Amino acid sequence: MDDSLAIALVVTGVIAGGGLVGLALQRFLPDRYTIGKARDMIGGVLGQLTLLLVLVNGLLIWTAYGVYSTQQTELQTMAARALEFDLEMRQYGPEANQARDILRTDLVWAHEQFWGDDLSRAAAYEASYKAMGSLNKFLDGLEPKSSAQTSLLAAARSNYAFIGEQRLLMSLQAATPVPWPLIYAVTFWSCLMFLSMGLLSKLGPMSLAMLVLGSASIGLAIFLILEFSKPYTGSIRVSPAPLEEAILALDQPGPEEAGPSK
Repeated sequence: MDDSLAIALVVTGVIAGGGLVGLALQRFLPDRYTIGKARDMIGGVLGQLTLLLVLVNGLLIWTAYGVYSTQQTELQTMAARALEFDLEMRQYGPEANQARDILRTDLVWAHEQFWGDDLSRAAAYEASYKAMGSLNKFLDGLEPKSSAQTSLLAAARSNYAFIGEQRLLMSLQAATPVPWPLIYAVTFWSCLMFLSMGLLSKLGPMSLAMLVLGSASIGLAIFLILEFSKPYTGSIRVSPAPLEEAILALDQPGPEEAGPSK
């Protein structure tokens, strides 16, 4: 959040500076530079910049929110598949309890991978590869004794393969960098737009107030873009609740571990 806030404040200051330059130029330049045909040209450029900013800012916010929303949906889907795996292994029988334990450990490391610090992420990748190999080996060693167990084992394999693919996909998507050239372009266009508005305005308290509010609004948009682009480390984070619920479900005793029935 600190980096995003600092960048947003810098952008706000740069844009406000552009507006102040425009107001200063309007005050000191001869009238022939800001009235008549010159004013028409300034107004035309201002309209073009306004349209560009509306389109590009909207695109950036929509794309950044799409990253956040996609990660949230994929996390929920992964947690749902983990719960399905848990149910299938419970129905398979007590001999499949170890598979539930391995998946629980893998999901704990997945939690560290997305919400932990840099050291935790590095350890999570290595631990996940080991857990994947252990679980695949364990599932290969199971010997179904009925068609129902065969179907349950096949479904469990499918769900675990999906969980692994989903984690990899989420990691790659979360690593997608912010489109910095567009951020720079938005800042440059905003400076020009506020400079143009300054040329068409008179220096006064209301002009300064609207200048601050307008530049702060664009700075806020940049802040949201940067924060939505960091769904696990920013101030607007994807909730880990679905994954934590799946971990708790896998932590419950298995069929044989629940104790003898009375």
